[in-house]
Amino acid sequence: MAPTGSASALRRTLGVGDAVVIGLGSMIGAGIFAAPGPAARAAGSGLLLGLAVAAVVAYCNAIASARLAALYPASGGTYVYGRERLGPFWGYLAGWSFVVGKSASCAAMALTVGAYVWPGQAHAVAVAAVVVLTTVNYGGVQKSAWVTRVIVAVVLAVLAFVVVVCLGSGASDVGRLDAGASGGAGGVLQAAGLLFFAFAGYARIATLGEEVRDPARTIPRAIPLALGIALAVYACVAVAVLSVLGAGGLGHADAPLADAVRAAGVPGLVPVVRVGAAVAALGSLLALLLGVSRTTLAMTRDRHLPGVLSAVHPRFQVPHRAELVVGVVVAVLAATVDVRGAIGFSSFGVLAYYAVANASAWTLNPAPTTRVLPALGLLGCVVLAFSLPVLSAVVGAGVLAVGVIAYGVRRWVAAR
Repeated sequence: MAPTGSASALRRTLGVGDAVVIGLGSMIGAGIFAAPGPAARAAGSGLLLGLAVAAVVAYCNAIASARLAALYPASGGTYVYGRERLGPFWGYLAGWSFVVGKSASCAAMALTVGAYVWPGQAHAVAVAAVVVLTTVNYGGVQKSAWVTRVIVAVVLAVLAFVVVVCLGSGASDVGRLDAGASGGAGGVLQAAGLLFFAFAGYARIATLGEEVRDPARTIPRAIPLALGIALAVYACVAVAVLSVLGAGGLGHADAPLADAVRAAGVPGLVPVVRVGAAVAALGSLLALLLGVSRTTLAMTRDRHLPGVLSAVHPRFQVPHRAELVVGVVVAVLAATVDVRGAIGFSSFGVLAYYAVANASAWTLNPAPTTRVLPALGLLGCVVLAFSLPVLSAVVGAGVLAVGVIAYGVRRWVAAR
Protein backbone atom coordinates (compact mmCIF):
# COMPACT_ATOMS: atom_id res chain seq x y z
CA MET A 1 0.00 0.00 0.00
CA ALA A 2 1.13 3.55 -0.53
CA PRO A 3 2.67 5.06 2.60
CA THR A 4 0.96 8.03 4.15
CA GLY A 5 2.45 11.27 2.91
CA SER A 6 3.99 9.76 -0.20
CA ALA A 7 3.41 11.22 -3.65
CA SER A 8 1.08 8.36 -4.53
CA ALA A 9 -0.99 8.55 -1.34
CA LEU A 10 -4.56 9.84 -1.57
CA ARG A 11 -5.87 12.75 0.48
CA ARG A 12 -8.02 11.96 3.53
CA THR A 13 -11.06 14.24 3.20
CA LEU A 14 -14.13 12.08 3.96
CA GLY A 15 -15.88 12.10 7.34
CA VAL A 16 -18.56 9.75 8.73
CA GLY A 17 -21.38 11.58 6.95
CA ASP A 18 -19.61 11.51 3.59
CA ALA A 19 -18.77 7.80 3.95
CA VAL A 20 -22.37 6.92 4.89
CA VAL A 21 -23.70 8.88 1.93
CA ILE A 22 -21.35 7.15 -0.51
CA GLY A 23 -22.43 3.76 0.88
CA LEU A 24 -26.11 4.71 0.60
CA GLY A 25 -25.54 6.00 -2.92
CA SER A 26 -24.37 2.50 -3.85
CA MET A 27 -27.05 0.55 -1.96
CA ILE A 28 -30.15 2.67 -2.44
CA GLY A 29 -29.81 2.65 -6.19
CA ALA A 30 -31.48 1.06 -9.15
CA GLY A 31 -31.74 -2.30 -7.38
CA ILE A 32 -34.66 -1.24 -5.20
CA PHE A 33 -36.57 -0.18 -8.34
CA ALA A 34 -35.94 -3.47 -10.15
CA ALA A 35 -34.95 -6.30 -7.76
CA PRO A 36 -38.32 -6.87 -6.00
CA GLY A 37 -39.87 -8.21 -9.22
CA PRO A 38 -37.47 -11.10 -9.95
CA ALA A 39 -37.12 -11.78 -6.22
CA ALA A 40 -40.91 -12.18 -5.94
CA ARG A 41 -40.90 -14.50 -8.97
CA ALA A 42 -38.34 -16.68 -7.21
CA ALA A 43 -39.78 -16.70 -3.67
CA GLY A 44 -43.43 -15.82 -4.15
CA SER A 45 -44.88 -14.80 -0.81
CA GLY A 46 -41.50 -15.57 0.79
CA LEU A 47 -40.05 -12.33 -0.58
CA LEU A 48 -39.76 -10.78 2.88
CA LEU A 49 -38.00 -13.91 4.15
CA GLY A 50 -35.55 -13.55 1.27
CA LEU A 51 -34.97 -9.92 2.25
CA ALA A 52 -34.28 -11.01 5.85
CA VAL A 53 -31.76 -13.66 4.72
CA ALA A 54 -30.00 -11.15 2.46
CA ALA A 55 -29.87 -8.66 5.33
CA VAL A 56 -28.30 -11.21 7.71
CA VAL A 57 -25.58 -12.11 5.20
CA ALA A 58 -25.02 -8.44 4.40
CA TYR A 59 -24.70 -7.63 8.13
CA CYS A 60 -22.08 -10.33 8.61
CA ASN A 61 -20.18 -9.02 5.62
CA ALA A 62 -20.49 -5.44 6.84
CA ILE A 63 -19.04 -6.23 10.26
CA ALA A 64 -16.19 -8.19 8.69
CA SER A 65 -15.48 -5.33 6.27
CA ALA A 66 -15.63 -2.73 9.06
CA ARG A 67 -13.17 -4.60 11.29
CA LEU A 68 -10.75 -5.15 8.43
CA ALA A 69 -11.04 -1.61 7.04
CA ALA A 70 -10.18 -0.12 10.44
CA LEU A 71 -7.02 -2.25 10.54
CA TYR A 72 -6.06 -1.71 6.88
CA PRO A 73 -7.28 1.78 5.89
CA ALA A 74 -5.95 1.71 2.32
CA SER A 75 -7.61 1.81 -1.09
CA GLY A 76 -8.61 -1.61 -2.36
CA GLY A 77 -10.96 -3.01 0.28
CA THR A 78 -11.03 -6.82 0.38
CA TYR A 79 -8.20 -7.01 -2.14
CA VAL A 80 -5.94 -5.59 0.59
CA TYR A 81 -7.55 -7.65 3.39
CA GLY A 82 -7.21 -10.93 1.53
CA ARG A 83 -3.61 -10.17 0.60
CA GLU A 84 -2.62 -9.26 4.16
CA ARG A 85 -4.55 -11.96 6.01
CA LEU A 86 -4.69 -14.93 3.62
CA GLY A 87 -1.91 -14.37 1.09
CA PRO A 88 -1.35 -12.73 -2.30
CA PHE A 89 -3.50 -15.16 -4.29
CA TRP A 90 -6.63 -14.61 -2.20
CA GLY A 91 -6.18 -10.87 -2.32
CA TYR A 92 -5.82 -11.07 -6.07
CA LEU A 93 -8.93 -13.27 -6.37
CA ALA A 94 -10.96 -10.77 -4.35
CA GLY A 95 -9.66 -7.88 -6.43
CA TRP A 96 -10.38 -9.71 -9.68
CA SER A 97 -13.89 -10.60 -8.52
CA PHE A 98 -14.56 -6.99 -7.57
CA VAL A 99 -13.11 -5.29 -10.65
CA VAL A 100 -14.76 -7.67 -13.14
CA GLY A 101 -18.06 -8.04 -11.28
CA LYS A 102 -18.46 -4.37 -10.49
CA SER A 103 -17.44 -3.26 -13.97
CA ALA A 104 -20.41 -5.32 -15.14
CA SER A 105 -22.53 -3.70 -12.42
CA CYS A 106 -21.47 -0.27 -13.68
CA ALA A 107 -22.63 -1.22 -17.17
CA ALA A 108 -25.93 -2.51 -15.77
CA MET A 109 -26.53 0.73 -13.85
CA ALA A 110 -25.69 2.83 -16.91
CA LEU A 111 -28.10 0.80 -19.04
CA THR A 112 -30.79 1.25 -16.37
CA VAL A 113 -30.36 5.01 -16.70
CA GLY A 114 -30.78 4.68 -20.47
CA ALA A 115 -33.85 2.45 -20.16
CA TYR A 116 -35.66 4.98 -17.94
CA VAL A 117 -34.50 8.18 -19.62
CA TRP A 118 -34.75 7.20 -23.30
CA PRO A 119 -35.69 3.54 -23.87
CA GLY A 120 -35.16 3.77 -27.63
CA GLN A 121 -31.55 4.94 -27.19
CA ALA A 122 -30.65 3.16 -23.95
CA HIS A 123 -27.10 2.28 -24.99
CA ALA A 124 -26.25 5.81 -26.16
CA VAL A 125 -27.59 7.36 -22.95
CA ALA A 126 -25.68 4.74 -20.91
CA VAL A 127 -22.39 5.65 -22.56
CA ALA A 128 -23.05 9.37 -22.02
CA ALA A 129 -23.79 8.73 -18.32
CA VAL A 130 -20.48 6.88 -17.90
CA VAL A 131 -18.55 9.72 -19.57
CA VAL A 132 -20.17 12.42 -17.43
CA LEU A 133 -19.72 10.61 -14.11
CA THR A 134 -16.13 9.61 -14.90
CA THR A 135 -15.48 13.33 -15.42
CA VAL A 136 -17.08 14.11 -12.04
CA ASN A 137 -14.91 11.52 -10.29
CA TYR A 138 -11.81 12.88 -12.03
CA GLY A 139 -12.40 16.21 -10.31
CA GLY A 140 -11.90 14.74 -6.83
CA VAL A 141 -13.65 12.50 -4.33
CA GLN A 142 -15.18 15.42 -2.42
CA LYS A 143 -17.08 16.49 -5.54
CA SER A 144 -18.25 12.90 -5.93
CA ALA A 145 -19.45 12.80 -2.31
CA TRP A 146 -21.37 16.07 -2.79
CA VAL A 147 -23.10 14.83 -5.94
CA THR A 148 -23.92 11.52 -4.24
CA ARG A 149 -25.49 13.38 -1.30
CA VAL A 150 -27.89 15.17 -3.67
CA ILE A 151 -28.77 11.95 -5.48
CA VAL A 152 -29.46 10.06 -2.22
CA ALA A 153 -31.75 12.85 -1.02
CA VAL A 154 -33.78 12.75 -4.26
CA VAL A 155 -34.09 8.96 -4.26
CA LEU A 156 -35.11 8.79 -0.60
CA ALA A 157 -37.80 11.40 -1.25
CA VAL A 158 -39.20 9.39 -4.20
CA LEU A 159 -39.18 6.16 -2.19
CA ALA A 160 -40.93 7.90 0.70
CA PHE A 161 -43.69 9.04 -1.67
CA VAL A 162 -44.06 5.48 -2.97
CA VAL A 163 -44.40 4.05 0.55
CA VAL A 164 -46.90 6.69 1.69
CA VAL A 165 -49.02 6.42 -1.47
CA CYS A 166 -49.15 2.63 -1.39
CA LEU A 167 -49.80 2.16 2.31
CA GLY A 168 -52.32 5.01 2.38
CA SER A 169 -54.37 3.79 -0.57
CA GLY A 170 -57.54 1.72 -0.51
CA ALA A 171 -55.74 -0.91 -2.60
CA SER A 172 -53.40 -1.76 0.26
CA ASP A 173 -54.17 -5.03 2.03
CA VAL A 174 -51.95 -6.33 4.83
CA GLY A 175 -53.31 -9.79 4.11
CA ARG A 176 -51.02 -9.88 1.08
CA LEU A 177 -48.00 -9.86 3.39
CA ASP A 178 -48.06 -13.62 3.74
CA ALA A 179 -44.87 -14.75 5.51
CA GLY A 180 -45.08 -18.19 3.95
CA ALA A 181 -42.57 -19.17 1.26
CA SER A 182 -44.66 -20.26 -1.71
CA GLY A 183 -41.46 -20.51 -3.75
CA GLY A 184 -39.93 -23.01 -1.35
CA ALA A 185 -36.57 -22.80 0.44
CA GLY A 186 -34.71 -22.67 -2.87
CA GLY A 187 -36.84 -19.77 -4.03
CA VAL A 188 -36.20 -17.85 -0.83
CA LEU A 189 -32.43 -18.35 -1.18
CA GLN A 190 -32.50 -17.28 -4.84
CA ALA A 191 -34.50 -14.19 -3.89
CA ALA A 192 -31.95 -13.46 -1.15
CA GLY A 193 -29.15 -13.70 -3.71
CA LEU A 194 -30.93 -11.28 -6.03
CA LEU A 195 -31.75 -8.85 -3.23
CA PHE A 196 -28.21 -9.07 -1.84
CA PHE A 197 -27.01 -7.47 -5.07
CA ALA A 198 -28.76 -4.28 -3.96
CA PHE A 199 -27.18 -4.37 -0.48
CA ALA A 200 -23.56 -4.69 -1.58
CA GLY A 201 -22.75 -0.98 -1.77
CA TYR A 202 -21.34 -0.67 1.74
CA ALA A 203 -18.05 -2.07 0.36
CA ARG A 204 -17.54 1.26 -1.36
CA ILE A 205 -16.78 2.78 2.03
CA ALA A 206 -14.01 0.25 2.60
CA THR A 207 -12.51 0.65 -0.88
CA LEU A 208 -12.20 4.38 -0.17
CA GLY A 209 -10.34 3.70 3.08
CA GLU A 210 -7.30 5.76 2.06
CA GLU A 211 -9.46 8.86 1.61
CA VAL A 212 -11.34 8.65 4.95
CA ARG A 213 -10.36 10.79 7.93
CA ASP A 214 -9.57 8.81 11.11
CA PRO A 215 -10.44 5.48 9.41
CA ALA A 216 -10.16 3.37 12.57
CA ARG A 217 -13.10 5.31 13.99
CA THR A 218 -14.96 6.43 10.86
CA ILE A 219 -15.25 3.19 8.87
CA PRO A 220 -16.62 0.91 11.65
CA ARG A 221 -19.29 3.53 12.32
CA ALA A 222 -20.16 4.33 8.71
CA ILE A 223 -20.60 0.79 7.33
CA PRO A 224 -23.22 -0.54 9.81
CA LEU A 225 -25.01 2.82 9.79
CA ALA A 226 -25.31 2.86 6.00
CA LEU A 227 -26.44 -0.77 5.97
CA GLY A 228 -29.04 -0.17 8.68
CA ILE A 229 -30.56 2.79 6.85
CA ALA A 230 -30.67 0.84 3.58
CA LEU A 231 -32.34 -2.15 5.26
CA ALA A 232 -35.01 0.06 6.82
CA VAL A 233 -35.74 1.68 3.46
CA TYR A 234 -35.87 -1.67 1.63
CA ALA A 235 -38.18 -3.22 4.21
CA CYS A 236 -40.60 -0.29 4.03
CA VAL A 237 -40.66 -0.34 0.23
CA ALA A 238 -41.09 -4.13 0.06
CA VAL A 239 -43.99 -4.09 2.52
CA ALA A 240 -45.69 -1.16 0.74
CA VAL A 241 -45.40 -2.69 -2.74
CA LEU A 242 -46.43 -6.18 -1.60
CA SER A 243 -49.47 -4.79 0.18
CA VAL A 244 -50.72 -3.33 -3.11
CA LEU A 245 -49.62 -5.83 -5.77
CA GLY A 246 -49.27 -9.05 -3.79
CA ALA A 247 -46.54 -11.57 -4.58
CA GLY A 248 -48.10 -12.60 -7.90
CA GLY A 249 -48.54 -9.09 -9.25
CA LEU A 250 -45.12 -8.03 -8.03
CA GLY A 251 -43.49 -11.05 -9.64
CA HIS A 252 -44.85 -10.13 -13.07
CA ALA A 253 -44.11 -6.39 -12.83
CA ASP A 254 -41.43 -5.01 -15.16
CA ALA A 255 -41.26 -1.77 -13.17
CA PRO A 256 -42.48 -2.84 -9.70
CA LEU A 257 -42.59 0.55 -7.98
CA ALA A 258 -44.21 2.31 -10.92
CA ASP A 259 -46.80 -0.47 -11.21
CA ALA A 260 -47.49 -0.28 -7.46
CA VAL A 261 -48.11 3.46 -7.62
CA ARG A 262 -50.43 2.99 -10.60
CA ALA A 263 -52.31 0.22 -8.78
CA ALA A 264 -52.61 2.47 -5.74
CA GLY A 265 -54.63 4.90 -7.86
CA VAL A 266 -52.01 7.63 -8.38
CA PRO A 267 -50.81 7.21 -11.99
CA GLY A 268 -49.59 10.81 -12.03
CA LEU A 269 -46.73 9.77 -9.77
CA VAL A 270 -45.42 7.18 -12.26
CA PRO A 271 -43.19 9.68 -14.15
CA VAL A 272 -41.73 10.78 -10.81
CA VAL A 273 -40.87 7.17 -10.00
CA ARG A 274 -39.23 6.76 -13.41
CA VAL A 275 -37.10 9.86 -12.81
CA GLY A 276 -36.25 8.56 -9.34
CA ALA A 277 -35.12 5.23 -10.81
CA ALA A 278 -32.86 7.00 -13.30
CA VAL A 279 -31.37 9.21 -10.59
CA ALA A 280 -30.87 6.18 -8.34
CA ALA A 281 -29.02 4.35 -11.09
CA LEU A 282 -26.81 7.40 -11.59
CA GLY A 283 -26.01 7.41 -7.87
CA SER A 284 -25.06 3.73 -7.94
CA LEU A 285 -22.96 4.22 -11.06
CA LEU A 286 -21.10 7.16 -9.52
CA ALA A 287 -20.14 5.23 -6.40
CA LEU A 288 -19.36 2.03 -8.33
CA LEU A 289 -16.93 3.86 -10.62
CA LEU A 290 -15.19 5.21 -7.51
CA GLY A 291 -14.86 1.76 -5.94
CA VAL A 292 -13.64 -0.04 -9.09
CA SER A 293 -10.98 2.59 -9.81
CA ARG A 294 -9.65 2.41 -6.21
CA THR A 295 -9.40 -1.38 -6.29
CA THR A 296 -7.66 -1.09 -9.66
CA LEU A 297 -5.22 1.33 -8.02
CA ALA A 298 -4.47 -1.15 -5.23
CA MET A 299 -3.89 -3.99 -7.69
CA THR A 300 -1.55 -1.88 -9.83
CA ARG A 301 0.55 -1.09 -6.76
CA ASP A 302 1.19 -4.84 -6.43
CA ARG A 303 1.78 -5.21 -10.19
CA HIS A 304 -1.27 -7.43 -10.75
CA LEU A 305 -2.29 -4.78 -13.28
CA PRO A 306 -0.08 -2.41 -15.32
CA GLY A 307 1.86 -0.09 -13.00
CA VAL A 308 1.14 2.94 -15.18
CA LEU A 309 -2.39 2.96 -13.71
CA SER A 310 -1.09 3.70 -10.20
CA ALA A 311 -0.48 7.40 -10.89
CA VAL A 312 -2.26 9.91 -8.63
CA HIS A 313 -3.18 13.31 -10.11
CA PRO A 314 -1.04 16.02 -8.43
CA ARG A 315 -3.91 18.52 -8.26
CA PHE A 316 -7.08 16.47 -7.80
CA GLN A 317 -5.44 13.69 -5.73
CA VAL A 318 -7.30 10.90 -7.51
CA PRO A 319 -6.01 7.82 -9.39
CA HIS A 320 -6.81 9.55 -12.69
CA ARG A 321 -5.39 6.96 -15.08
CA ALA A 322 -7.21 4.12 -13.34
CA GLU A 323 -10.43 6.15 -13.42
CA LEU A 324 -10.07 6.84 -17.14
CA VAL A 325 -9.36 3.20 -18.01
CA VAL A 326 -12.27 1.98 -15.89
CA GLY A 327 -14.51 4.58 -17.53
CA VAL A 328 -13.50 3.43 -21.03
CA VAL A 329 -14.05 -0.26 -20.19
CA VAL A 330 -17.47 0.42 -18.68
CA ALA A 331 -18.47 2.64 -21.61
CA VAL A 332 -17.59 -0.15 -24.05
CA LEU A 333 -19.61 -2.66 -22.00
CA ALA A 334 -22.55 -0.26 -21.78
CA ALA A 335 -22.51 0.13 -25.55
CA THR A 336 -22.45 -3.59 -26.30
CA VAL A 337 -23.86 -5.84 -23.55
CA ASP A 338 -27.36 -6.78 -22.39
CA VAL A 339 -28.32 -5.64 -18.90
CA ARG A 340 -29.36 -9.15 -17.82
CA GLY A 341 -26.04 -10.60 -18.90
CA ALA A 342 -24.17 -7.87 -17.04
CA ILE A 343 -26.02 -8.51 -13.78
CA GLY A 344 -25.72 -12.30 -14.07
CA PHE A 345 -22.05 -12.80 -13.39
CA SER A 346 -21.79 -9.57 -11.40
CA SER A 347 -23.83 -11.07 -8.54
CA PHE A 348 -21.60 -14.14 -8.43
CA GLY A 349 -18.47 -11.98 -8.36
CA VAL A 350 -19.79 -9.80 -5.53
CA LEU A 351 -20.52 -12.83 -3.37
CA ALA A 352 -17.06 -14.29 -4.10
CA TYR A 353 -15.54 -10.96 -3.06
CA TYR A 354 -17.34 -10.99 0.28
CA ALA A 355 -16.49 -14.64 0.86
CA VAL A 356 -12.81 -13.62 0.88
CA ALA A 357 -13.65 -10.73 3.24
CA ASN A 358 -15.25 -13.08 5.75
CA ALA A 359 -12.40 -15.59 5.48
CA SER A 360 -9.98 -12.72 6.15
CA ALA A 361 -11.96 -11.54 9.18
CA TRP A 362 -11.90 -15.13 10.52
CA THR A 363 -8.13 -14.78 11.01
CA LEU A 364 -8.30 -11.61 13.10
CA ASN A 365 -9.07 -13.23 16.45
CA PRO A 366 -8.98 -16.93 17.41
CA ALA A 367 -11.72 -16.54 20.03
CA PRO A 368 -14.75 -18.67 18.97
CA THR A 369 -17.24 -15.91 19.78
CA THR A 370 -15.55 -13.47 17.37
CA ARG A 371 -15.56 -16.04 14.58
CA VAL A 372 -19.30 -16.69 14.52
CA LEU A 373 -20.20 -13.79 12.24
CA PRO A 374 -17.35 -14.33 9.73
CA ALA A 375 -18.22 -18.05 9.54
CA LEU A 376 -21.91 -17.28 9.02
CA GLY A 377 -21.07 -14.65 6.40
CA LEU A 378 -18.74 -16.99 4.51
CA LEU A 379 -21.31 -19.79 4.48
CA GLY A 380 -24.03 -17.36 3.43
CA CYS A 381 -22.00 -16.02 0.51
CA VAL A 382 -21.26 -19.52 -0.82
CA VAL A 383 -24.87 -20.69 -0.45
CA LEU A 384 -26.35 -17.58 -2.10
CA ALA A 385 -23.79 -17.68 -4.94
CA PHE A 386 -24.82 -21.19 -5.91
CA SER A 387 -28.51 -20.46 -5.36
CA LEU A 388 -28.44 -17.95 -8.23
CA PRO A 389 -29.82 -19.03 -11.62
CA VAL A 390 -27.62 -21.75 -13.13
CA LEU A 391 -26.37 -19.61 -16.02
CA SER A 392 -25.32 -16.83 -13.65
CA ALA A 393 -23.38 -19.25 -11.46
CA VAL A 394 -21.69 -20.94 -14.43
CA VAL A 395 -20.67 -17.66 -16.11
CA GLY A 396 -19.51 -16.19 -12.81
CA ALA A 397 -17.40 -19.24 -11.97
CA GLY A 398 -15.95 -19.17 -15.50
CA VAL A 399 -14.89 -15.53 -15.17
CA LEU A 400 -13.21 -16.27 -11.83
CA ALA A 401 -11.41 -19.22 -13.45
CA VAL A 402 -10.03 -16.93 -16.16
CA GLY A 403 -8.63 -14.69 -13.43
CA VAL A 404 -7.01 -17.65 -11.66
CA ILE A 405 -5.39 -18.80 -14.90
CA ALA A 406 -4.08 -15.29 -15.57
CA TYR A 407 -2.58 -15.18 -12.07
CA GLY A 408 -0.90 -18.57 -12.56
CA VAL A 409 0.56 -17.54 -15.92
CA ARG A 410 1.92 -14.29 -14.49
CA ARG A 411 3.58 -16.14 -11.60
CA TRP A 412 5.03 -18.73 -14.01
CA VAL A 413 6.48 -16.04 -16.29
CA ALA A 414 7.93 -14.15 -13.31
CA ALA A 415 9.63 -17.32 -12.02
CA ARG A 416 11.42 -18.02 -15.31
